[in-house]
Amino acid sequence: MDIIVYSTQPSPRVEYIVSTLMNAMGLNKIHFTNDQIIYTNSTEIKCNYSSNPVANNELWIQPCALLFEQGIHKHDIDFSTWNTTLSGLNSNNLPCFFPTTKGDLPFDIFAAAFYLLTRYEEYLPHIKDMYGRYAHENSLAFQHNFLTIPLVNLWIKELQKIINQKYTGIQLLPTAFKFIPTYDIDIAWSYLHKGFVRNAGGFVRDLMKVKLHSLKERLQTITGKTKDPFDCYDWLYNVHESKKFKPIYFFLVAAQNKGLDKNILPDNNAMQKLIKAHAEKYKIGIHPSWQSSDKSEILLNEIKLLSKITGKAVNKSRQHYLRMSLPKTYQELIAAGITDDYSMGYGSINGFRASYCLPYNWYDLENEKNTNLTIHPFCLMDANSFFEQHFNIDQALDEMKYYANIVKQVNGELITIWHNHFLGTDKMFDGWRKVYYSFIEKEVIER
Repeated sequence: MDIIVYSTQPSPRVEYIVSTLMNAMGLNKIHFTNDQIIYTNSTEIKCNYSSNPVANNELWIQPCALLFEQGIHKHDIDFSTWNTTLSGLNSNNLPCFFPTTKGDLPFDIFAAAFYLLTRYEEYLPHIKDMYGRYAHENSLAFQHNFLTIPLVNLWIKELQKIINQKYTGIQLLPTAFKFIPTYDIDIAWSYLHKGFVRNAGGFVRDLMKVKLHSLKERLQTITGKTKDPFDCYDWLYNVHESKKFKPIYFFLVAAQNKGLDKNILPDNNAMQKLIKAHAEKYKIGIHPSWQSSDKSEILLNEIKLLSKITGKAVNKSRQHYLRMSLPKTYQELIAAGITDDYSMGYGSINGFRASYCLPYNWYDLENEKNTNLTIHPFCLMDANSFFEQHFNIDQALDEMKYYANIVKQVNGELITIWHNHFLGTDKMFDGWRKVYYSFIEKEVIER
Protein backbone atom coordinates (compact mmCIF):
# COMPACT_ATOMS: atom_id res chain seq x y z
CA MET A 1 0.00 0.00 0.00
CA ASP A 2 1.39 3.44 -1.01
CA ILE A 3 1.12 6.74 0.83
CA ILE A 4 2.31 10.21 -0.17
CA VAL A 5 3.30 12.66 2.54
CA TYR A 6 3.27 16.40 1.95
CA SER A 7 5.42 18.73 4.02
CA THR A 8 6.49 22.29 3.20
CA GLN A 9 10.14 21.66 4.02
CA PRO A 10 12.34 18.56 3.94
CA SER A 11 13.37 17.17 7.30
CA PRO A 12 15.19 13.96 8.25
CA ARG A 13 13.15 13.92 11.44
CA VAL A 14 9.88 13.98 9.52
CA GLU A 15 10.95 11.21 7.16
CA TYR A 16 12.19 9.09 10.05
CA ILE A 17 9.14 9.22 12.30
CA VAL A 18 6.51 9.18 9.56
CA SER A 19 8.16 6.09 8.06
CA THR A 20 8.35 4.40 11.46
CA LEU A 21 4.67 4.92 12.24
CA MET A 22 3.39 4.17 8.76
CA ASN A 23 5.44 0.98 8.51
CA ALA A 24 3.84 -0.20 11.75
CA MET A 25 0.46 0.10 10.02
CA GLY A 26 1.58 -1.83 6.96
CA LEU A 27 2.23 1.22 4.79
CA ASN A 28 5.71 0.43 3.49
CA LYS A 29 5.85 2.52 0.32
CA ILE A 30 6.10 6.14 1.42
CA HIS A 31 6.74 9.10 -0.87
CA PHE A 32 7.66 12.52 0.52
CA THR A 33 7.10 15.73 -1.40
CA ASN A 34 6.90 19.47 -0.92
CA ASP A 35 5.19 19.94 -4.30
CA GLN A 36 1.47 20.61 -3.87
CA ILE A 37 0.67 19.71 -7.48
CA ILE A 38 2.33 16.31 -7.27
CA TYR A 39 0.64 15.72 -3.93
CA THR A 40 -2.82 16.80 -5.08
CA ASN A 41 -2.71 14.75 -8.28
CA SER A 42 -1.49 11.59 -6.58
CA THR A 43 -3.83 8.61 -6.33
CA GLU A 44 -2.07 7.32 -3.23
CA ILE A 45 -3.24 7.68 0.35
CA LYS A 46 -2.52 11.30 1.25
CA CYS A 47 -1.02 12.60 4.48
CA ASN A 48 -0.64 16.35 4.83
CA TYR A 49 1.87 17.45 7.46
CA SER A 50 1.59 21.22 7.11
CA SER A 51 -0.26 24.14 8.65
CA ASN A 52 -3.07 24.28 6.08
CA PRO A 53 -5.27 21.77 4.23
CA VAL A 54 -4.15 20.95 0.71
CA ALA A 55 -6.30 18.20 -0.83
CA ASN A 56 -9.66 16.55 -0.37
CA ASN A 57 -9.95 13.41 1.71
CA GLU A 58 -6.43 13.71 3.12
CA LEU A 59 -5.12 12.83 6.54
CA TRP A 60 -4.20 16.26 7.88
CA ILE A 61 -1.86 16.60 10.83
CA GLN A 62 -0.92 20.11 11.87
CA PRO A 63 2.77 20.24 12.82
CA CYS A 64 4.52 21.86 15.75
CA ALA A 65 8.13 23.02 15.47
CA LEU A 66 9.99 19.98 16.85
CA LEU A 67 10.53 18.02 13.64
CA PHE A 68 11.84 21.04 11.75
CA GLU A 69 14.42 21.95 14.37
CA GLN A 70 18.02 20.89 14.67
CA GLY A 71 19.75 20.24 17.93
CA ILE A 72 18.23 19.51 21.31
CA HIS A 73 16.14 22.08 23.11
CA LYS A 74 13.92 22.05 26.16
CA HIS A 75 10.24 22.08 25.19
CA ASP A 76 7.27 22.96 27.31
CA ILE A 77 5.17 19.80 27.30
CA ASP A 78 1.46 20.53 27.51
CA PHE A 79 -0.59 17.39 28.07
CA SER A 80 -4.17 16.82 27.02
CA THR A 81 -6.28 13.78 26.13
CA TRP A 82 -7.35 12.24 22.86
CA ASN A 83 -10.90 10.92 23.01
CA THR A 84 -10.81 7.50 21.36
CA THR A 85 -12.99 4.45 21.03
CA LEU A 86 -10.25 2.00 21.89
CA SER A 87 -11.51 -0.79 24.10
CA GLY A 88 -9.57 -2.65 26.73
CA LEU A 89 -8.29 0.35 28.68
CA ASN A 90 -9.64 1.89 31.85
CA SER A 91 -10.44 5.05 29.95
CA ASN A 92 -11.27 5.96 26.38
CA ASN A 93 -8.97 8.95 26.66
CA LEU A 94 -5.35 8.54 25.61
CA PRO A 95 -2.81 11.05 26.93
CA CYS A 96 -1.20 13.19 24.25
CA PHE A 97 1.04 16.26 23.99
CA PHE A 98 2.16 18.89 21.47
CA PRO A 99 -1.49 19.96 21.04
CA THR A 100 -2.78 21.47 17.77
CA THR A 101 -5.87 23.54 16.93
CA LYS A 102 -6.60 22.14 13.48
CA GLY A 103 -6.39 18.89 11.58
CA ASP A 104 -7.71 15.37 12.09
CA LEU A 105 -5.93 14.87 15.41
CA PRO A 106 -5.86 17.10 18.49
CA PHE A 107 -2.07 16.87 18.66
CA ASP A 108 1.01 16.46 16.50
CA ILE A 109 1.32 12.68 16.65
CA PHE A 110 4.55 12.67 14.66
CA ALA A 111 6.34 15.11 16.96
CA ALA A 112 5.07 13.40 20.11
CA ALA A 113 6.07 9.95 18.85
CA PHE A 114 9.48 11.28 17.80
CA TYR A 115 10.01 12.75 21.27
CA LEU A 116 9.26 9.40 22.92
CA LEU A 117 11.00 7.01 20.52
CA THR A 118 14.23 8.98 20.29
CA ARG A 119 14.22 9.37 24.07
CA TYR A 120 14.61 13.09 23.51
CA GLU A 121 14.17 13.80 27.22
CA GLU A 122 17.22 11.68 28.04
CA TYR A 123 19.44 14.15 26.19
CA LEU A 124 18.26 16.95 28.49
CA PRO A 125 19.77 17.60 31.95
CA HIS A 126 18.42 14.97 34.35
CA ILE A 127 18.94 13.22 37.67
CA LYS A 128 20.58 9.81 37.52
CA ASP A 129 19.73 6.78 39.63
CA MET A 130 22.05 4.96 42.04
CA TYR A 131 23.76 3.20 39.11
CA GLY A 132 24.32 6.37 37.12
CA ARG A 133 21.49 5.61 34.69
CA TYR A 134 18.64 7.78 33.53
CA ALA A 135 16.12 7.50 36.37
CA HIS A 136 12.66 6.43 35.29
CA GLU A 137 11.16 9.02 37.63
CA ASN A 138 12.40 11.73 35.23
CA SER A 139 10.33 10.45 32.33
CA LEU A 140 7.09 11.89 31.01
CA ALA A 141 5.69 8.36 30.94
CA PHE A 142 6.19 7.89 34.66
CA GLN A 143 5.18 11.40 35.68
CA HIS A 144 1.99 11.28 33.59
CA ASN A 145 1.08 7.68 34.35
CA PHE A 146 1.47 6.05 30.95
CA LEU A 147 4.64 4.04 31.55
CA THR A 148 2.58 0.84 31.66
CA ILE A 149 1.03 1.28 28.21
CA PRO A 150 2.65 1.29 24.74
CA LEU A 151 1.22 4.74 24.11
CA VAL A 152 2.69 5.25 20.63
CA ASN A 153 1.26 1.91 19.48
CA LEU A 154 -2.14 2.91 20.83
CA TRP A 155 -1.91 6.21 18.92
CA ILE A 156 -1.02 4.27 15.79
CA LYS A 157 -4.03 2.01 16.22
CA GLU A 158 -6.33 5.03 16.37
CA LEU A 159 -4.57 6.68 13.44
CA GLN A 160 -5.18 3.55 11.43
CA LYS A 161 -8.91 3.82 12.16
CA ILE A 162 -8.96 7.38 10.81
CA ILE A 163 -7.20 6.30 7.61
CA ASN A 164 -9.65 3.44 7.18
CA GLN A 165 -12.56 5.87 7.51
CA LYS A 166 -11.11 8.20 4.90
CA TYR A 167 -10.09 5.47 2.49
CA THR A 168 -12.76 2.81 2.66
CA GLY A 169 -11.92 -0.42 0.94
CA ILE A 170 -8.18 -0.37 1.67
CA GLN A 171 -6.72 -3.19 3.67
CA LEU A 172 -3.86 -2.20 5.96
CA LEU A 173 -1.73 -5.09 7.17
CA PRO A 174 -0.25 -4.21 10.54
CA THR A 175 2.26 -6.33 12.37
CA ALA A 176 1.26 -9.54 14.17
CA PHE A 177 1.80 -10.23 17.87
CA LYS A 178 5.11 -11.90 18.60
CA PHE A 179 6.67 -13.25 21.80
CA ILE A 180 10.46 -13.18 22.12
CA PRO A 181 11.88 -14.71 25.31
CA THR A 182 15.34 -13.40 26.13
CA TYR A 183 17.82 -14.34 28.84
CA ASP A 184 20.80 -12.62 30.43
CA ILE A 185 23.51 -15.03 31.53
CA ASP A 186 25.61 -12.87 33.84
CA ILE A 187 26.00 -15.40 36.69
CA ALA A 188 26.07 -18.72 34.90
CA TRP A 189 26.44 -20.90 38.03
CA SER A 190 26.04 -20.29 41.72
CA TYR A 191 28.87 -22.55 42.92
CA LEU A 192 30.38 -24.47 40.03
CA HIS A 193 33.42 -23.41 38.01
CA LYS A 194 34.29 -20.47 40.26
CA GLY A 195 37.63 -21.78 41.34
CA PHE A 196 39.11 -22.41 44.78
CA VAL A 197 39.50 -18.78 45.89
CA ARG A 198 35.93 -17.69 45.16
CA ASN A 199 34.41 -20.84 46.67
CA ALA A 200 36.64 -20.62 49.73
CA GLY A 201 35.46 -17.06 50.23
CA GLY A 202 31.89 -18.29 49.89
CA PHE A 203 32.46 -20.92 52.56
CA VAL A 204 33.82 -18.32 54.96
CA ARG A 205 30.89 -15.94 54.36
CA ASP A 206 28.37 -18.72 54.87
CA LEU A 207 30.07 -19.76 58.11
CA MET A 208 30.18 -16.21 59.45
CA LYS A 209 26.49 -15.71 58.66
CA VAL A 210 25.60 -19.23 59.87
CA LYS A 211 24.01 -20.10 56.52
CA LEU A 212 23.95 -23.85 57.05
CA HIS A 213 21.72 -24.53 54.06
CA SER A 214 24.12 -22.66 51.75
CA LEU A 215 27.10 -24.53 53.19
CA LYS A 216 25.43 -27.87 52.57
CA GLU A 217 24.23 -26.89 49.11
CA ARG A 218 27.67 -25.62 48.11
CA LEU A 219 29.35 -28.85 49.22
CA GLN A 220 26.79 -31.08 47.50
CA THR A 221 27.03 -29.07 44.27
CA ILE A 222 30.82 -28.99 44.13
CA THR A 223 31.04 -32.72 44.87
CA GLY A 224 28.53 -33.48 42.11
CA LYS A 225 25.75 -34.76 44.38
CA THR A 226 23.25 -32.13 43.26
CA LYS A 227 22.72 -29.79 40.34
CA ASP A 228 23.89 -26.20 40.62
CA PRO A 229 20.89 -24.07 41.71
CA PHE A 230 21.44 -21.59 38.87
CA ASP A 231 21.54 -24.31 36.22
CA CYS A 232 18.21 -24.17 34.36
CA TYR A 233 19.61 -24.67 30.87
CA ASP A 234 18.20 -28.14 30.13
CA TRP A 235 14.80 -27.11 31.49
CA LEU A 236 14.74 -24.02 29.27
CA TYR A 237 15.80 -26.08 26.27
CA ASN A 238 12.83 -28.40 26.76
CA VAL A 239 10.45 -25.46 27.15
CA HIS A 240 11.66 -23.80 23.97
CA GLU A 241 11.55 -27.01 21.99
CA SER A 242 8.04 -27.92 23.11
CA LYS A 243 6.65 -24.42 22.50
CA LYS A 244 8.63 -23.76 19.30
CA PHE A 245 10.08 -20.56 20.74
CA LYS A 246 13.11 -18.77 19.34
CA PRO A 247 14.87 -17.29 22.35
CA ILE A 248 17.89 -15.00 22.47
CA TYR A 249 20.64 -15.46 25.07
CA PHE A 250 22.99 -12.64 26.07
CA PHE A 251 26.31 -13.66 27.61
CA LEU A 252 28.52 -11.56 29.87
CA VAL A 253 32.15 -12.30 28.96
CA ALA A 254 34.05 -9.72 31.00
CA ALA A 255 37.76 -10.55 31.08
CA GLN A 256 37.91 -9.92 34.81
CA ASN A 257 35.51 -9.98 37.74
CA LYS A 258 35.14 -6.43 38.91
CA GLY A 259 32.29 -4.55 40.54
CA LEU A 260 28.99 -5.73 39.05
CA ASP A 261 30.67 -8.09 36.56
CA LYS A 262 30.62 -11.42 38.41
CA ASN A 263 30.21 -14.10 35.77
CA ILE A 264 32.45 -17.11 35.29
CA LEU A 265 35.42 -15.85 33.30
CA PRO A 266 35.29 -16.61 29.57
CA ASP A 267 38.59 -18.52 29.55
CA ASN A 268 36.93 -21.19 31.68
CA ASN A 269 36.29 -24.37 29.63
CA ALA A 270 32.85 -24.94 31.13
CA MET A 271 31.81 -21.39 30.35
CA GLN A 272 32.98 -21.70 26.76
CA LYS A 273 31.14 -25.01 26.43
CA LEU A 274 27.93 -23.41 27.71
CA ILE A 275 28.20 -20.52 25.26
CA LYS A 276 28.97 -22.81 22.32
CA ALA A 277 26.03 -25.10 23.14
CA HIS A 278 23.62 -22.18 23.10
CA ALA A 279 25.12 -20.63 19.99
CA GLU A 280 24.50 -23.90 18.13
CA LYS A 281 20.78 -23.86 18.99
CA TYR A 282 19.78 -20.22 19.38
CA LYS A 283 20.58 -16.64 18.58
CA ILE A 284 23.00 -15.15 21.06
CA GLY A 285 24.27 -11.68 21.79
CA ILE A 286 26.84 -9.83 23.84
CA HIS A 287 25.97 -8.62 27.33
CA PRO A 288 28.47 -5.75 27.51
CA SER A 289 30.06 -5.61 30.93
CA TRP A 290 29.72 -2.72 33.33
CA GLN A 291 33.40 -2.04 32.71
CA SER A 292 32.86 -1.71 28.96
CA SER A 293 30.71 1.39 29.39
CA ASP A 294 33.79 3.26 30.61
CA LYS A 295 36.15 2.06 27.89
CA SER A 296 34.96 1.35 24.35
CA GLU A 297 37.99 -0.86 23.67
CA ILE A 298 36.70 -3.27 26.34
CA LEU A 299 33.42 -3.56 24.42
CA LEU A 300 35.30 -4.36 21.22
CA ASN A 301 37.40 -6.99 22.99
CA GLU A 302 34.33 -8.66 24.52
CA ILE A 303 32.54 -8.83 21.17
CA LYS A 304 35.66 -10.23 19.54
CA LEU A 305 36.01 -12.83 22.29
CA LEU A 306 32.37 -13.96 22.09
CA SER A 307 32.68 -14.24 18.33
CA LYS A 308 35.83 -16.34 18.72
CA ILE A 309 34.15 -18.69 21.17
CA THR A 310 31.07 -19.21 19.00
CA GLY A 311 32.69 -18.98 15.58
CA LYS A 312 29.91 -16.59 14.57
CA ALA A 313 29.56 -12.85 14.07
CA VAL A 314 28.04 -11.03 17.05
CA ASN A 315 25.51 -8.35 16.13
CA LYS A 316 23.05 -8.41 19.05
CA SER A 317 23.55 -6.69 22.37
CA ARG A 318 21.96 -5.85 25.71
CA GLN A 319 23.71 -3.73 28.31
CA HIS A 320 24.58 -5.34 31.64
CA TYR A 321 22.43 -3.71 34.35
CA LEU A 322 20.92 -1.81 31.40
CA ARG A 323 23.69 0.73 31.81
CA MET A 324 23.36 3.12 28.90
CA SER A 325 23.77 6.79 28.14
CA LEU A 326 22.45 8.44 24.99
CA PRO A 327 23.87 8.92 22.45
CA LYS A 328 27.24 7.51 23.57
CA THR A 329 26.19 3.91 24.18
CA TYR A 330 24.40 3.45 20.87
CA GLN A 331 27.11 5.22 18.91
CA GLU A 332 29.70 2.86 20.39
CA LEU A 333 27.56 -0.19 19.65
CA ILE A 334 27.20 0.88 16.01
CA ALA A 335 30.96 1.42 15.75
CA ALA A 336 31.47 -2.08 17.15
CA GLY A 337 29.26 -3.66 14.48
CA ILE A 338 26.13 -4.20 16.56
CA THR A 339 22.95 -4.04 14.47
CA ASP A 340 20.30 -4.94 17.09
CA ASP A 341 20.07 -3.72 20.68
CA TYR A 342 17.69 -5.05 23.35
CA SER A 343 18.39 -2.55 26.15
CA MET A 344 15.40 -0.22 25.70
CA GLY A 345 13.72 -0.55 29.06
CA TYR A 346 14.41 0.36 32.67
CA GLY A 347 16.42 -1.58 35.21
CA SER A 348 14.36 -0.09 38.02
CA ILE A 349 10.73 -0.61 36.96
CA ASN A 350 8.78 -2.55 34.36
CA GLY A 351 7.03 -0.71 31.56
CA PHE A 352 7.57 0.83 28.15
CA ARG A 353 10.58 3.16 28.29
CA ALA A 354 10.05 4.39 24.72
CA SER A 355 6.24 3.95 24.95
CA TYR A 356 6.55 1.48 22.09
CA CYS A 357 6.58 -2.30 21.63
CA LEU A 358 7.84 -2.84 18.09
CA PRO A 359 11.40 -2.82 16.73
CA TYR A 360 12.47 0.50 15.27
CA ASN A 361 15.60 2.23 14.01
CA TRP A 362 17.48 4.46 16.40
CA TYR A 363 17.63 8.11 15.40
CA ASP A 364 20.88 9.81 16.40
CA LEU A 365 19.79 13.23 17.63
CA GLU A 366 23.35 14.43 18.07
CA ASN A 367 24.13 13.88 14.39
CA GLU A 368 20.56 14.34 13.10
CA LYS A 369 20.38 11.11 11.18
CA ASN A 370 18.55 7.83 11.02
CA THR A 371 20.79 4.83 11.74
CA ASN A 372 20.81 1.13 10.96
CA LEU A 373 20.76 0.19 14.65
CA THR A 374 17.45 -1.55 15.38
CA ILE A 375 16.04 -1.06 18.87
CA HIS A 376 13.99 -3.90 20.36
CA PRO A 377 12.13 -2.56 23.43
CA PHE A 378 11.29 -4.86 26.33
CA CYS A 379 8.64 -4.22 28.97
CA LEU A 380 9.15 -6.92 31.59
CA MET A 381 12.19 -8.11 33.56
CA ASP A 382 12.21 -10.58 36.43
CA ALA A 383 14.69 -8.55 38.48
CA ASN A 384 12.45 -5.49 38.35
CA SER A 385 9.47 -7.46 39.60
CA PHE A 386 11.46 -9.09 42.41
CA PHE A 387 14.09 -6.61 43.57
CA GLU A 388 12.65 -3.24 42.60
CA GLN A 389 8.86 -3.62 42.73
CA HIS A 390 9.01 -6.26 45.51
CA PHE A 391 6.30 -8.40 43.94
CA ASN A 392 5.45 -11.84 45.21
CA ILE A 393 4.89 -14.54 42.60
CA ASP A 394 1.14 -13.93 42.38
CA GLN A 395 1.64 -10.21 41.81
CA ALA A 396 4.35 -10.93 39.27
CA LEU A 397 2.07 -13.30 37.34
CA ASP A 398 -0.68 -10.67 37.29
CA GLU A 399 1.81 -8.17 35.90
CA MET A 400 2.94 -10.63 33.22
CA LYS A 401 -0.68 -11.24 32.23
CA TYR A 402 -1.29 -7.52 31.95
CA TYR A 403 1.70 -6.87 29.69
CA ALA A 404 0.92 -9.85 27.47
CA ASN A 405 -2.64 -8.59 27.05
CA ILE A 406 -1.77 -4.96 26.27
CA VAL A 407 0.95 -5.93 23.77
CA LYS A 408 -1.45 -8.31 22.03
CA GLN A 409 -4.01 -5.50 21.73
CA VAL A 410 -1.62 -3.48 19.59
CA ASN A 411 -0.04 -6.40 17.68
CA GLY A 412 3.32 -5.67 19.22
CA GLU A 413 6.38 -7.67 20.22
CA LEU A 414 6.41 -8.91 23.79
CA ILE A 415 10.05 -9.13 24.83
CA THR A 416 10.77 -10.38 28.33
CA ILE A 417 14.07 -10.60 30.21
CA TRP A 418 14.80 -13.48 32.54
CA HIS A 419 17.97 -14.53 34.32
CA ASN A 420 18.99 -18.15 34.73
CA HIS A 421 19.20 -17.87 38.52
CA PHE A 422 15.47 -17.00 38.68
CA LEU A 423 14.60 -20.16 36.78
CA GLY A 424 16.82 -22.66 38.58
CA THR A 425 16.30 -24.21 42.01
CA ASP A 426 17.71 -21.51 44.27
CA LYS A 427 15.50 -21.15 47.36
CA MET A 428 15.58 -17.36 47.06
CA PHE A 429 13.59 -17.58 43.81
CA ASP A 430 11.34 -20.46 44.77
CA GLY A 431 8.20 -20.48 42.63
CA TRP A 432 9.46 -18.21 39.85
CA ARG A 433 10.14 -21.04 37.41
CA LYS A 434 6.55 -22.24 37.89
CA VAL A 435 5.20 -18.72 37.38
CA TYR A 436 7.20 -18.29 34.18
CA TYR A 437 5.94 -21.56 32.76
CA SER A 438 2.35 -20.70 33.70
CA PHE A 439 2.74 -17.34 31.97
CA ILE A 440 4.03 -18.98 28.80
CA GLU A 441 1.37 -21.68 28.82
CA LYS A 442 -1.70 -19.57 29.64
CA GLU A 443 -0.94 -16.05 28.43
CA VAL A 444 1.42 -16.41 25.47
CA ILE A 445 0.18 -19.58 23.83
CA GLU A 446 -3.49 -20.09 24.72
CA ARG A 447 -4.81 -16.53 24.51
